[in-house]
Amino acid sequence: MTNFISVQLKKASEVDLAKPLCKFIQQSYPGAEAQAEHCRAAEELSRLRKSALGRPLDKHESALETLLRYYDQLCSIEPKFPFSENQVCVTFTWKDAFDKGSLFGGSAKLALASLGYEKTCVLFNCGALASQIAAEQNLDNDEGLKAAAKHYQFASGAFQHIKDTVLSALNREPTVDISPDTVGTLSLIMLAQAQEVFFLKATRDKMKDGIIAKLANQAADYYGDAYKQCQYKDTLPKEVFPVLAAKHCIMQANAEYHQSILAKQQKKFGEEIGRLQHAADLVKTVASRYDEYINVKDLADKINRALAAAKKDNDFIYHDRVPDLKDLESIGKASLVKSTPVVVPLSQKFTDLFEKMVPLQVQQSVSVYNQRKADLVNRSIAQMREATNLANGVLASLNLPAAIEDVSGDTVPQSILNKSKSVIEQGGIQTVDQLIKDLPELLQRNKEILDESLRLLDEEEATDNDLRTKFKERWQRTPSNELYKPLRAEGANYHNILSKAMQADGQVKERYQTHRDTIALLCKPEAELNAAIPSANPAKTLQGNEVVNVLRTLLASLDEVKKEREQLENDLKSVNFDMTSKFLTALAQDGAINEEAISVTELDRIYGSYTQKVQESLKKQEELLKNIQNAHQDFSKMKQSNNESNLREEVLKNLAVANDNFVELVANLKEGTKFYNELTEILLKFQNKCSDIIFARKTERDELLKDLQQSIAREPSAPSIPLPTYQTTPAAGSKPAASPAPTPAPRTMVGTKPQPPARPPPPVISAASSSSSALAPSGTAAAPAAAPAPTAGASAPAASTAPSQAQGPPYPTYPGYPGYCQMPMPMGYNPYMYGQYNLPYAPSPVYQTPGQPPYPPPQQPGYPFPQQPYYQQ
Repeated sequence: MTNFISVQLKKASEVDLAKPLCKFIQQSYPGAEAQAEHCRAAEELSRLRKSALGRPLDKHESALETLLRYYDQLCSIEPKFPFSENQVCVTFTWKDAFDKGSLFGGSAKLALASLGYEKTCVLFNCGALASQIAAEQNLDNDEGLKAAAKHYQFASGAFQHIKDTVLSALNREPTVDISPDTVGTLSLIMLAQAQEVFFLKATRDKMKDGIIAKLANQAADYYGDAYKQCQYKDTLPKEVFPVLAAKHCIMQANAEYHQSILAKQQKKFGEEIGRLQHAADLVKTVASRYDEYINVKDLADKINRALAAAKKDNDFIYHDRVPDLKDLESIGKASLVKSTPVVVPLSQKFTDLFEKMVPLQVQQSVSVYNQRKADLVNRSIAQMREATNLANGVLASLNLPAAIEDVSGDTVPQSILNKSKSVIEQGGIQTVDQLIKDLPELLQRNKEILDESLRLLDEEEATDNDLRTKFKERWQRTPSNELYKPLRAEGANYHNILSKAMQADGQVKERYQTHRDTIALLCKPEAELNAAIPSANPAKTLQGNEVVNVLRTLLASLDEVKKEREQLENDLKSVNFDMTSKFLTALAQDGAINEEAISVTELDRIYGSYTQKVQESLKKQEELLKNIQNAHQDFSKMKQSNNESNLREEVLKNLAVANDNFVELVANLKEGTKFYNELTEILLKFQNKCSDIIFARKTERDELLKDLQQSIAREPSAPSIPLPTYQTTPAAGSKPAASPAPTPAPRTMVGTKPQPPARPPPPVISAASSSSSALAPSGTAAAPAAAPAPTAGASAPAASTAPSQAQGPPYPTYPGYPGYCQMPMPMGYNPYMYGQYNLPYAPSPVYQTPGQPPYPPPQQPGYPFPQQPYYQQ
């Protein structure tokens, strides 16, 4: 009697998880050691998927454990990898578990670049395998009963979880097997079977009949609900419906049987008989309708014996009135089962392969924090550099410190010699020329990478638009123009970055051309440099003056501020603080991360003292420059004024400015070179991302085209042909033949001549005449045993006069093939030839004019095939 329903496993296509995950790891996580460890975990995950889905699974706990471990890993990586069509693009393809396929193609399947889809299908297989393991248990012992009940409840919980989450996980219509209606029904079936197992255990443990009756009644209720959910839907295999209906009746019969025992104990003998009669009727229904699915002979015998004994006792002893079925009190219900909730991890042996990898939300928060930190550090450094440039510009305009060092008036000041030496050590004008020459090549390389990436997107989008125009609503996938919006926006951002970089390059080149000659002068030897500087009268009287000493002291203080500023810049760059633990703690406590609040607080704590030092340095420089300008005014009044000294001071100023511009130009050009090289890596990642999504889209496109071709091949190639009027309208004075179906249209045979009308079937003859006909010598006509054949125009015989031979199943009718056209048999094969010496009765002779086609023979009853129309030869 115990015939349990188990669910078939879904089949998955092979997928390499390691390659796309490793690519994302290399792009997103710094540190070669961390990358190598995460890539090894990705390869282990790919092997685990192959073990769980790449081979047939045994109906054993170990196989289920493998599936559960893979499901747990999917749940653990979901917050760490952005699985989507435009990020980590992995297309998972699964077949419908209940689709048997068709004559022209494979099973219905769905391919999605969604980790939620993979999780849903894996959890479906977990529930299905659990149902198969439960069905294999030996229910004759307690261990088997407990294992079966546990697995059925787990399967019920798995299917219920899919019902609650599948639509949000897929964001599109799922296949039939994982649709909410189907998995909801499966969950209820598994719950009903778990309840039945508890009923069997209670029966085996000989618990009270009242309790057993309630358990059976609850199981019957579950089975009835499951049957109601799926009886009008073509989703589950058809053999499930009769099993559910039979189980509903069987469990109700068991409930009535055990309740009858309780009634007998309570001396309600009429109720006992009424319940046993109802139980017998239920079992009889199962035996008559569902005998090929479930055998209820033992249960029927037990109920019938109890009913016979109860009737005998009541007839001879008790004479209690048997109440009507509607007057019996309802049996209570007792549910001992519930769906096991899906709580990750499901496996007891689960270990997170990516334990050291932070969740994607934390990683994104760390990335935003790093950006905030970089903005703060860059802003502080920029302020200090601007202040330094301002100080250098002010000193150059005042010809300091060269003005107070120019003692003789005809030698190069020491500060200018130091600047010249520094420029020569850095490569001089040749270094600037080479850096400027390299910039266009770096820029062109980046433009080519970006243009090629966008060209790939354009080509795939054009192909997608063409196929969408061709197949219209059949082309059911995300349009490329919508899918590529994030990539297009990213590409536009890179275009803007390159445009701004080109503008910056132009400004650098323009400034370089302005100061190139003076920088070239700084690169010359001391003798040539001294010759290029005009001489002037000595100003020895100014040396040792109080004003000069004040200027020297102020300049020394300014140099000290600059050195402190360089050290402060290095300190700002070297500060490092890992915010991962902070964000992980916030995520664990609150379930979300308020990145802005946490980052602002930590940045203020870490960099507050540095930003304060920056502001103090700026304020100190401002005071020093003010004092230097005032002292220089006093120095200028004391200094003799003549044309030679003014011209010499102007050249020295230009040389000081040239040195500052050289330093700034080299720094800008090196930053530009570094920028282009880093941008090349970013654009290569962008190109790889575009290539990956285009490859995934191509694979998806090929799969969809294959499915569409199979779908088109299964469609009818021609519409149904309407019947001619002469076949549907009976002739005047005649009655239509008694046939349940209309006469099918003739089959059209291309390239062949029309066939003659179908020959009539052999008439029914008696055994004697059959013997005499069979024994008649060759060439001798047998005596007719029936009336002559009816003439044309006579009414068709009634249905009751049809021959008594057994009639076979009707011939199938396929699209494009309206009906069956009887083919003529070879004359030597057919025992009923048209010759007058072979027929059991002689038809009326038909006279015809030589050379004319014959007249059609008289109509015969449409048995076993409808009469075919006649075509002339």
